Amino acid sequence: MREPALFDKIDLHLIRVLHTVITERSVSRAALRLGMYQPAVSGALRRLRTLAGDPLLVRSGAGMQPTDAALAMVEPAASILRAAEVLFSDARGFAPRSATRSFRIAASDYLDPLFLPRLVARIKAEAPLCPVEILPLSADAHYHAHLAQGEADVVIGNWPEPPGDLHLGRLFADEVVCLVSREHPAVRRGWSQEDWLAAEHIAPTPTHPGARGVIDAHLDALGLARRITVRCAHFSLIPAMVAGSLLVLTTGRQFCERYAQQLPLAMLPAPLAFPRLMYYQLWHARTHHSAAGAWLREAIRDVASSLRKT
Repeated sequence: MREPALFDKIDLHLIRVLHTVITERSVSRAALRLGMYQPAVSGALRRLRTLAGDPLLVRSGAGMQPTDAALAMVEPAASILRAAEVLFSDARGFAPRSATRSFRIAASDYLDPLFLPRLVARIKAEAPLCPVEILPLSADAHYHAHLAQGEADVVIGNWPEPPGDLHLGRLFADEVVCLVSREHPAVRRGWSQEDWLAAEHIAPTPTHPGARGVIDAHLDALGLARRITVRCAHFSLIPAMVAGSLLVLTTGRQFCERYAQQLPLAMLPAPLAFPRLMYYQLWHARTHHSAAGAWLREAIRDVASSLRKT
């Protein structure tokens, strides 16, 4: 097939289906995400297989797996979609009131629980036609891939050392404290470093295999280890677990203060010195000069700054 003829058979919608089917690894999930009927997605997939000369998705056990050729298409397809999305909006500059581009924000729920609600409210108030997707920093996906493939505009979280290959903006620093039930013995008698290390700790599930959180990375550097008996992927549920047990959560003061106002919890100082938690927003070079991306990053900075005053 001559190249011009092949090019004429490709449209932007087909590339969107390609990217979604490969990343979702399911025609039915892709249909839900795209807002399409499943037969229409299946028909588009048949066209894509003909164009590629490759099955793209193959059956593997109870699920589907992308072929090597399909995996090689993910990043180029994401690049095309992101470029198309900003092609005209960035050429005109970003006008929030009339813009219709989507914003994708990957964020840990280690943050102040008021942060994401206030950020979404800010975006919808100023850019009411822009869809917003809040994505988790999950254990089965790495934030580098989200940003590089255009699946996220920014990633928000805290890292012992932020990656040097991404752009970053500092949001705020937070003191490390401990959150315990008001019935925890340490509330009455205090605790030593040894008591704290021996206590039962609850900690978040790592964001990706092999990841070390800020607290445990610091303990490793000191040659110490705490006794983690519970891990939870849903950080916002941890305070309620702490309130009904003798578990200890060690994290930022701003997060703990919000929940200590709602639940029978007490905040205690950590019995050893931790560096302050540093929260950042990260973004890829691909969106560094995007007018819409710059607007979003400014909104994130403003909301983070406002929370420090409340």
